[in-house]
Amino acid sequence: MIKAIIFDMGGVLVDLDIEDCKKAFKDRLGYYDIDEIIDACHQKGIYGDLEEGILSADDFRSIVLAGSRPDAVAEDVDEAMSHILVGIEPYKAEMLKRLSEKYELYMLSNNNPICVRYSRKMFEDAGIPLENIFRKCYFSYEMKALKPSETFYRNVVSDIGLPAEQMLFIDDSMKNVEGSVAAGLPAVFYQPGTDLEALLEDVLDREGRMS
Repeated sequence: MIKAIIFDMGGVLVDLDIEDCKKAFKDRLGYYDIDEIIDACHQKGIYGDLEEGILSADDFRSIVLAGSRPDAVAEDVDEAMSHILVGIEPYKAEMLKRLSEKYELYMLSNNNPICVRYSRKMFEDAGIPLENIFRKCYFSYEMKALKPSETFYRNVVSDIGLPAEQMLFIDDSMKNVEGSVAAGLPAVFYQPGTDLEALLEDVLDREGRMS
């Protein structure tokens, strides 16, 4: 029986717009190397190092500014980065409220301190502050590891303290889903833009019939 549901953030709970983020870096900072560090998986080069906790936010800003227009400042980097985050669909906020009454909810996300700051505000504005809905958030930059590292998943399972078969992880990257399953953590793939609630209802209903 599933007792804990673990959500990825970007692409699952928070809609993303990678192209708008790239445009913001180019237009606001004149930083054109952004195409080399952010793609559909958005963990390459210095961006990957930021999300893995190898670079601090200040380190990342300094590197970006060194390749930007002379008048660009640190706040421009943060503002451009925030353009990757679109928002949380209202039905997902209501779904999380209901699920939190029945299941332990967690978050497991390849993420960075700049985006997390903006994301926290989005969750608060949606009426679901992270600390109120999730028992714990596991962010890659704090864990010093990136999905699909099996060590990352195993450390999360160990920290939660439930048998892995009583957990379910949801991610919008098939690579991350496969890594989770390989580490022993059951996982399902979510296609961004589809009905997350319907997917969960189907998976939990099937699991209930089998248990």
